[in-house]
Amino acid sequence: MNFDAAADLDRAPHGSSDDPDLLDFSANTNPEVPEGVEAVYREAFADARTYPAEPPTAFREAAADYVGCDPAAVVPTPGGLAAIRAAVALAVDAGDTALVPAPSFGEYAREVRLQGGEPAFVPASGILDADPSGHALAVVCTPNNPTGTAYDRTALERFAARCREAGTRLLVDEAFLGFTDRPSLAGTEGVVVARSLTKLFGLPGIRTGFAVATGAFGAALSNARRPWNLSAPALATGAYCMRRDGFISETRDRVRSERARMREALAERYEVSPSDAPFLLLGVENAGRSVEAVVGEARERGVAVRDATTFRGLDSHVRVAVRRPAETDRLLAALGVGDEGTTDTEAADEATTGPEVDDV
Repeated sequence: MNFDAAADLDRAPHGSSDDPDLLDFSANTNPEVPEGVEAVYREAFADARTYPAEPPTAFREAAADYVGCDPAAVVPTPGGLAAIRAAVALAVDAGDTALVPAPSFGEYAREVRLQGGEPAFVPASGILDADPSGHALAVVCTPNNPTGTAYDRTALERFAARCREAGTRLLVDEAFLGFTDRPSLAGTEGVVVARSLTKLFGLPGIRTGFAVATGAFGAALSNARRPWNLSAPALATGAYCMRRDGFISETRDRVRSERARMREALAERYEVSPSDAPFLLLGVENAGRSVEAVVGEARERGVAVRDATTFRGLDSHVRVAVRRPAETDRLLAALGVGDEGTTDTEAADEATTGPEVDDV
């Protein structure tokens, strides 16, 4: 890690509200957790009296079954971001460049800079058409945060092949892929996959995730991992969650259904991007509203939404998570959609002047 870069670099902004009085739609975390996970966490206390097993075989086997790879290729990490950092640290040296999508997760560029490298930004919509030649690393997020775009498997494989030919390491962040039924790229030659258990299983505070890599890079990634880098409760709950097929299936169905309902309702007022993720990106400019107004009015109604202008390339967008049906109703009202969403000021105006009519 580069000292000068670390000394000068600011933190990347993220979603999530610490206000207990707000319903949080700013963070893309499942509001549900698998049944029985709390008991598993509590039972792990006894194991926490000693160091976790090295290597953490049970966790690696569960992760391998979860994404479809060899357990030997699994590198446990305390969250998906730790997997991203480990991959970037091994792939990028001072003076290197890395292909980074934009808009996308801000930590990619930050991690590259921490190593003394420089991100070469490419539109997220065209990242798979970019030329990886001359870059130490290329990054793809699928589904992409904050747009929700999940990339075609064949196109991903073609890009991975071009990266191999160019000698460029490919990092694929699959933090939200578990919300879809799309297969992982885990185990693909020349590819490092980063997975987070934070989002799908609703456990951001436990900090559990893993990387998957093969060959010499996979061996280096495994050797660089600190011993006992996950706690006994994190290993136990992570392994348990990844084997909860019923919970995963139910979550996918709920997210798919609620996302469709949200998109249809929100499209009445906002520009809504297509999404395969547990969130939607909303353009507010065409609605004649500012991001500050949308975020502020939602907050006044007890709902936190994500100011997406902190993502590179976005200046008039907010991002909203997909939660439970009753919570969706509150979000729609807070964003001024439907009868329940009409503000007091708008209602008073309509009562006096009638609804606005478009020119014909």
